[in-house]
Amino acid sequence: MNRKHLKWRIYYIWQYFPFTLNTLLCVLAGWAAHSLLYRPVPKGDEPSPFIPFILLMGKLTFWFVLALIMLSVLSTISSYIYYHWLRKTRGVRLNVEFATETKKGKENKLYLIAHLEGVFRPVLGFIKGRLYYDDNVMTDRFALLSDKRKANSLLRTAITGRSRMYLPDIKEYDLKGGFIYFQDMLHIFSLAVSQPVSGHFYQPPVLNSEQDADVAPKKTENMDVRIEQLRRVEGEYLNYKDYESGDDVRRIVWKVYAKNRELVVRVPEVFEPYASHLYFHASFFAAVKAQWMNEGYLKEMLNYYKNCVWTVYDSLSKKEWEMRYIADQSFSIPDQMPEEEKTARIISNSQWHSDTPLLQYFNPKTGAVLCISSFTDTTELAEILDRCDSSTVVYFIKVSGILRSFAPLGWISRLIFLPPSDRLSRLRARWTFSPIRFQVKKKEKEIERILEKSNVCWGVI
Repeated sequence: MNRKHLKWRIYYIWQYFPFTLNTLLCVLAGWAAHSLLYRPVPKGDEPSPFIPFILLMGKLTFWFVLALIMLSVLSTISSYIYYHWLRKTRGVRLNVEFATETKKGKENKLYLIAHLEGVFRPVLGFIKGRLYYDDNVMTDRFALLSDKRKANSLLRTAITGRSRMYLPDIKEYDLKGGFIYFQDMLHIFSLAVSQPVSGHFYQPPVLNSEQDADVAPKKTENMDVRIEQLRRVEGEYLNYKDYESGDDVRRIVWKVYAKNRELVVRVPEVFEPYASHLYFHASFFAAVKAQWMNEGYLKEMLNYYKNCVWTVYDSLSKKEWEMRYIADQSFSIPDQMPEEEKTARIISNSQWHSDTPLLQYFNPKTGAVLCISSFTDTTELAEILDRCDSSTVVYFIKVSGILRSFAPLGWISRLIFLPPSDRLSRLRARWTFSPIRFQVKKKEKEIERILEKSNVCWGVI
């Protein structure tokens, strides 16, 4: 058993420990109140005539609060025992679903919807849940505060809860299990029950400041939208059609006629005045050292790149063209899913890779928009741009921007205040002297020089 697994086992077992910090605080507060109210009066002192009345009211309040706490604690224990009975006899367990709330002009939000049937909530108490995923990472606790009742009845059938999820990375997560906790009104006791929860969910990308550019499709799938600039549609020499009256006899394929005695003509190259779909490409190819792939820097840069790609896609999807996102990785996503939601999921699941280089991924003849990162191979980029014209739009996303900070101010804040607990803040503090920083900055300058020499329309994010 390695150190990481041992740490997880201890943390897992700790979830069943019923006492909390509130237990100690409430015991100390109760002892202090009891000592103050039932302290013997020193001999020789004449108490004020109001002191007995104040002490009487204090004692009544003390015992009332104590009775209320005991009622909440006993109902918590009863609810805990009743749930164990439901779990054993009816197989009741925590059910969770994940929903992504997407609104135009606003960021995507991930919500957890929890559902627990049959149980009753402790008097003045709470029922909360918690999940763990991937490498046994725990989520924050979420509360089940709502009631689900029968139609036209006051009887409660289940308790539910809807909570916003805040996760560190934009990707797909694998659920491993969970807990539910029965807690009294003051959280003196927290009685945990493990839950066999499984499934997958993903954290969607969010919108940054919107980007825009004049862009037009290069691919025609229908003739619903007429464009101002004629697009070339190349005919393949292997594509033939039967000869019809009016066809150019110079396009007759005499070899086919000699073989089959059928008159066919080649489909010529034409200029199409219609276009319908905007083909959107975003390359996640990373021409970096293999040992960099697991660095925390690249994880934060990946999150930043996904947000920027999603922002560009969302901005262009508001135009008249229908978007087609072309992924450079393979995913199993239902076809019936709406196009926008499917794209968000593809972007969320995408990772830095070294499998599909830019030359294999982007087709200058059909691709209208291309997003590249600071890890793009410069040799392939220069070759691709030589084959593109001014109708191609390239967005260069400088992923080092996520780690940009005013270094002296950051160091001073870490000396005076408590160190930041989030991963991004810690990485920013080390980024200034990181060897990765110098190589990334050098490549970003080289990519900008290549873009400046090209004929494409480009911008930096």
